Amino acid sequence: MKCMKNQQIDYSDKICIVGGGAAGLMAACIAGGLGKPVVLFEKNRSEKQLETESFFDNAYLGKKLLITGKGRCNLTNECDRETFMKNVPRNSKFMFAAFSAFPPSAVMDFFENRGLSLKTERGNRVFPTSDKALDVLRVLKEELKKTNCKIINKKIVSVCANCGKISGIADEDGNFYITQNVILCTGGLSYPVTGSDGDGFEFSKELGHTVTEIRPSLVPIVSQGSFCKRLQGLSLKNVKVTLRDDKKGKNVYSELGEMLFTHFGVSGPLVLSASAHIDGDPGDYSIHIDMKPALDEKTLDERLLSDFSKNQNKNYKNALSLLLPSKMVPVFADASGIDPELKVNSITKKQRNLIISLLKDIKIPVDGFRPIEEAIITRGGVKTSEIKPSTMESKLYEGLFFAGEMIDVDAYTGGFNLQIAFSTAYLAAKAASDKL
Repeated sequence: MKCMKNQQIDYSDKICIVGGGAAGLMAACIAGGLGKPVVLFEKNRSEKQLETESFFDNAYLGKKLLITGKGRCNLTNECDRETFMKNVPRNSKFMFAAFSAFPPSAVMDFFENRGLSLKTERGNRVFPTSDKALDVLRVLKEELKKTNCKIINKKIVSVCANCGKISGIADEDGNFYITQNVILCTGGLSYPVTGSDGDGFEFSKELGHTVTEIRPSLVPIVSQGSFCKRLQGLSLKNVKVTLRDDKKGKNVYSELGEMLFTHFGVSGPLVLSASAHIDGDPGDYSIHIDMKPALDEKTLDERLLSDFSKNQNKNYKNALSLLLPSKMVPVFADASGIDPELKVNSITKKQRNLIISLLKDIKIPVDGFRPIEEAIITRGGVKTSEIKPSTMESKLYEGLFFAGEMIDVDAYTGGFNLQIAFSTAYLAAKAASDKL
């Protein structure tokens, strides 16, 4: 361990939080609100050249928070515990205590009690009324100032321990901060431009913790071949996307909503959620698109017969424009194997059944994920069996706590991942505070 001690600084009466993202900021606010002295270490520097020595001004806090929800910040999901657990596909039981201690209602109260107006949209997704993530960050920063949280704009390079207890942390300049309470909130590997470079995982491994395989989640899916590439830029709404595990012969995800074709494959809300269900080799899976989920095959056949009878002298490709977006028509026609110039009145029942089958099930092979840098969140992290679920404290070292993406827990889109960050940060901050 790189526990350099060029200069020792005694923070033994303070809680040291590493990482100024969503989890780190909330942990600092909770501990500070309990009257405990908090030091928050954030390595990101402000992109603005500020003529000030204030670490608070120069540290770039909440960089990833500002881009969540496309800059609107979907800060939680106004749901009950059962719904929350259904949206946490791995290690959901680990979150029971954290969710109960700081549920969505408490998260909303935290922000609303500090002057932030919130609104709940489709799917119980909660956003600031202003639609500005900056307003969420403003509340957190104002709370830090109110509680006199100290910000140190330095990169931490190691966490040190002795005889099963945390003894301190070291920064890049060789400063050693003596402390017995450290909360690691350094995030995962997604969006590295925001500072998430996996250093917290390295600290944990150096201390002997198990870090599960790190993979992208909520990430666009790669599908080779020309089908998706020809449709790039086309957004589909009100379609049903099903993810099938072809190796096991079963569907593992199915949902109505929106998706997008790209030059590399597919993306959009449905696809991102589907990616969270892919375990093992992505090549064992396929995506299936139902273009007409509101119609069963019998009703769809009646619709086709009606459309074809009204346009019996039209070419097949022109009749398809009544059913599909114009960009999809030539691609769909090629996929069906029916001559695009064939007159509608010449289409046989067998060909009509083929059209119906394709409308109800366009198969997209899965060849892989886009790079983890493009993922919304990281799957994997410190093994949950090595963390106390009621406090977020390490089972290996007294005084070491984890929060947010450091832990091997992740969820689908819809505000659930920020809820995980806030709930785990709350428990870690409370437990660390109890030790002072």
